[in-house]
Amino acid sequence: MKEQREGILLKHAVQRLSEKQVLQIDETSRILLEREGIISYNPRAAQQFKRAGATVIEEGDGLKVLLPSTVIDKALATAPSRVVLGAREPNNRIVLDAKEPRVRFGSGSETNVWLDVSYEENRPKFSRETGNLSRLCQAAHLCEYLENLDFFIRCVNIQDSEITTRNKDVNKFLASLNHTTKHVQGGLTDLQQLDSVLEMASMICGGPDAFQENPILSFIACVVKSPLQIVEDTAETFMEITKRRIPIVVSSCPMGGATGPFDEFGMVALIHAELLAAITLHQLISPGAPVLYGAVPVRTRLDNLNDMYGAPEFIHYNMDCAQMARLYGLPCYSTAGVADSSYPGIQATVEKMMTLASIPASGAQYIHYAFGLLERTNVFCPEQAVLDDLQIGVVKRMLREPSITGKSPDEFLSMMHEVMSSSHRTFLYHLPLPSREDVYVRFPLEDPEGDTLRAAHEKVRNLSERPHKHLPGGLLRDLEARIDGILTAALSEDGS
Repeated sequence: MKEQREGILLKHAVQRLSEKQVLQIDETSRILLEREGIISYNPRAAQQFKRAGATVIEEGDGLKVLLPSTVIDKALATAPSRVVLGAREPNNRIVLDAKEPRVRFGSGSETNVWLDVSYEENRPKFSRETGNLSRLCQAAHLCEYLENLDFFIRCVNIQDSEITTRNKDVNKFLASLNHTTKHVQGGLTDLQQLDSVLEMASMICGGPDAFQENPILSFIACVVKSPLQIVEDTAETFMEITKRRIPIVVSSCPMGGATGPFDEFGMVALIHAELLAAITLHQLISPGAPVLYGAVPVRTRLDNLNDMYGAPEFIHYNMDCAQMARLYGLPCYSTAGVADSSYPGIQATVEKMMTLASIPASGAQYIHYAFGLLERTNVFCPEQAVLDDLQIGVVKRMLREPSITGKSPDEFLSMMHEVMSSSHRTFLYHLPLPSREDVYVRFPLEDPEGDTLRAAHEKVRNLSERPHKHLPGGLLRDLEARIDGILTAALSEDGS
């Protein structure tokens, strides 16, 4: 196996649904697509379906696509089970294999708010700051050194006065690639910038062929708006990326109780139907092109109709969707580690660990939103990202394979004889001293006065001082000369 980030390989993925339940959901989703159909507000997408054998009917200002199972089956038969996400450093590559429950964790969500933490008289002070290019650079640099973060999805929305629709994409991708050697993923704001972003990636890799071999960046497209609607502009972007055979997450994000049903069966059947339709479109355009099954179901709060991540139903939806992706041999993009709380604390810890301790066990290969997010997905906090990294490390230890194989019964029996023959009958003098890899010694970040947030704050400061792994200076100058719209802040060490 070539170099890649190890993640955590599960011996067995937890299966919340029975085989019968999985097949029932799949059958229901197919019936839904054939009878109710999916409304496409993009005529080109509807035409793709029609050429493949679907029935297309005008409905209002959209086109209803009635999608038979024969079209779905033929298209999904070409979807690859193995997707490679490249990186600037070879050992940061990610190989997603639907047949292997190897789980990776990454950041996510283009938050508008950066939560700054400072200390005054030994008390934390929180300041909500506007996201900008400098803070995106800081986030990427921090994430480069978070041990358990396997990939970087832009987690800060750049809102600088110089940023426009026409230059946002090149700057957010370059700022990310210039400050982390891990895989970079994001959405595309402006389709007109796609070729510039891909030219930039090709220059970094050493040419178009090298980029295809080692795709250091990939895309996310929420092509389906729940319930069952293909969005016009997102579909256009999605289809153009698909033509170029760049890895892409096709995501669907119904909110249980608002844009999707509350009940588990209905939510999973809806999102599965939406993703079957979107992945079918993807494969009709470029058979065999790399795609991820992007299940991002959430719950709706009943008091204010916001999305809700710290709920047991959220866990159920996501674990079920991992099984639905596995049914078709598709790598699964899933969600864990988000808190509804606006600030670090006990609520954030409980909500994050509740999902981190359960959803990864389902074997979803690609877990996003797992670092630093608060107030649902509206706030990014560096200190929280450090705490999340440590908690994910604990979760990885929980999910390790049993350390039973290879142990010698004779060695254990001999040790027991020594212990029971001694006067103290304890194991302290009869065991080899364990390493940190063997046992969980203590919580990985402790403060003498019990202030874990302050310890995280200190670690953020220490990590910020570590060397920046920038792109070579000559390459940066070439990028600035060749790619329109690049700002100096995306090229500099601290994003200023």
